[in-house]
Amino acid sequence: MSAAEGDMVLPPYPSALKFDLVARCSKTKARAATLHLPHGPVQLPMFMPVATQASLKGLTPKQLEETSCRLCLNNTYHLGLKPGQKTLDAIGGAHKLQSWPHNILTDSGGFQMVSLLKLSQVTEEGVRFLSPHDGTPMLLTPEHSISLQNSIGSDIIMQLDDVIATTSPDHERIKEAMLRSVRWLDRCIAAHEKHESQNLFCIIQGGLDLELRKECCREMVARDTRGIAIGGLSGGEAKAEFCKVVDTCTGLLPERKPRYVMGVGYPEDILVSVALGADMFDCVWPTRTARFGNAITSTGTSNLRHAAYAYDFRPVEEGCQCACCRPQSEGGLGVTRAYIHHVAAKETAGAHLLSIHNVHFLLELMRKAREAIVEDRYPKFLVDYFDKLYGGEKDKYPQWAVDALKGVDIDLMGNL
Repeated sequence: MSAAEGDMVLPPYPSALKFDLVARCSKTKARAATLHLPHGPVQLPMFMPVATQASLKGLTPKQLEETSCRLCLNNTYHLGLKPGQKTLDAIGGAHKLQSWPHNILTDSGGFQMVSLLKLSQVTEEGVRFLSPHDGTPMLLTPEHSISLQNSIGSDIIMQLDDVIATTSPDHERIKEAMLRSVRWLDRCIAAHEKHESQNLFCIIQGGLDLELRKECCREMVARDTRGIAIGGLSGGEAKAEFCKVVDTCTGLLPERKPRYVMGVGYPEDILVSVALGADMFDCVWPTRTARFGNAITSTGTSNLRHAAYAYDFRPVEEGCQCACCRPQSEGGLGVTRAYIHHVAAKETAGAHLLSIHNVHFLLELMRKAREAIVEDRYPKFLVDYFDKLYGGEKDKYPQWAVDALKGVDIDLMGNL
C-alpha cells in the first residue's frame, strides 16, 4: 500500500522553474546547472544565506546583493508570527517587505518541530505551536503553511514535513514521520494556488534508515514536484551517516531536477555533498559564527577575538574580494584583522563585517566549485582544498570525508 491514501501527482501546471544541466563531473556525482526562477537565474551548486525573519543578521539587502547572493532563505513559521499574513498580503509579499529584488526560498516551518520541540505538538492535522514571542497558540497545517508561503511570494516553497531528530532512538516515530511527510505533501500539492510563480519542493525524510529513505524517495519522486530536498539531517548525527543518506538519496532522484540538502553550511560538508550529487545548501552558521568573532577562511575558521590578531594588519583573508577584505584602492573597505579584533567583542560592527566576509566566502567557494565541475577538474579541486585546509597534514583529514569521497573514486590520501 502507498504511504498516502490515494497517491497524488502534481498536475501539469505552467512551470515557474527551468533546470538546465550544464556539466557533470566525469568521476564523481557532482553537477553544474543553471536554475531559472521568477526573480532571475541562479548557478548550481549554490549556498543560500539564511534571512530567517526577512533579514540577514548584520547585512542590509544591498550588502547581501553585493556578496553575489541571488537566492536567500526566509522562514515561514517566523514570518507567519511576525509580521503576520495580513501584513504580507497588504504589502504584496516578502520581496517588497525586505526590499529584495532576487529570489527567495521559504522553509515551511517543519524544522521548528525540532528546534522548538518544547513549544510544539505534532498530530496528523498539523503542528500546534506556542508562539516564542507571547505564548499564543498557533496551528500550522500543510494547508496553512502553503497559504502563508503563497502570501510570502517566495520563488521556491517547501512542503510542511514531519521532522524528527536523526539522533532519536524511536524508529517507529521516524517511520511515522516519513509516512506522514508523504501524506502532508499531498495536502500541500492540493493547497498550492500559485504554480505559475512559485515552485513547490518535496522533502525526503526517514532518519538514518536507508530503507526508509529509499521508500520516501520513491513516494516523493512519484509526485513530481519541481525540486527535491533531503531533510532531517545536520541534527547531530555522525558525518559518515549523513554522507550515506545523501549518497543514497541522490542516486534515486531525477537527474534534471535540483537537489537540496537542508541545513548544511560547513565548507567541507558542502563540498563532499556536491561530490555525492547535491546542488543546494543553506545554513545560519556563516552569520551566527560571525557574531562570535569567527572568520571563515580557506585554512579554517579563525577567531579574531584572540589576542594574536591585535597587531595583525592583514585583511581577514589575503586575496578575498569581499567588501570587507578588498582594499580601499579597489573600492572595498580594506578592513584588517586587528580592527575586527578591536571591535568584535563589544561593537556590532565586528559581527557585521565578518558576516559580509563569511557569506561572500561561501558563495565564492561555490562559484569556484562550479567552475571546477564545468572544467571537469572537481576531484583535483577537492584534493587541493583539503590540502590547503589542513596544511598538507593528511593525518588530520576527517575520516568521514576520506571514506565518502573514496566512494566516488577520490582518494584524498593518495592519488586522484
